[in-house]
Amino acid sequence: MKDSSVKRWSRFHKRLYRSSGGLIGRSLVNNPMLLLTTQGYLTGRDHTVPLLYLEEDSRLVVIASYGGRPGHPTWYKNLMAHPEVSVQIRTHRRGMTARTATADERSIWWPRVLAAYDGYRVYQSRTDREIPVVILESVE
Repeated sequence: MKDSSVKRWSRFHKRLYRSSGGLIGRSLVNNPMLLLTTQGYLTGRDHTVPLLYLEEDSRLVVIASYGGRPGHPTWYKNLMAHPEVSVQIRTHRRGMTARTATADERSIWWPRVLAAYDGYRVYQSRTDREIPVVILESVE
């Protein structure tokens, strides 16, 4: 899928999710979806994308796969510059801090990620970059 198509589908998904309070668009490929809002690393403006997520205790995990494209998705570049993010799950919003999983954490999470959605295995095979596993932790 072309980058422009990905952006259009993402905008459409985000609008459906928000307008329905997460009733429409709350899952994809049998996995729950959230809306992640980051601050642009160049513009400083808010940017929101729908992402699959996994959850453990109060932590959420998202994957910066971008379908296996050579470069990281913009949302990942944004959170590397500004790790304070906002997450919406259904109608609930909360502030979180994002960070890339350590090598040890990734070794634990990556098999879980593949078990949840095997498409990530295909995405990883398409690129030379290691697809980042991102951990979102609640702001206390």
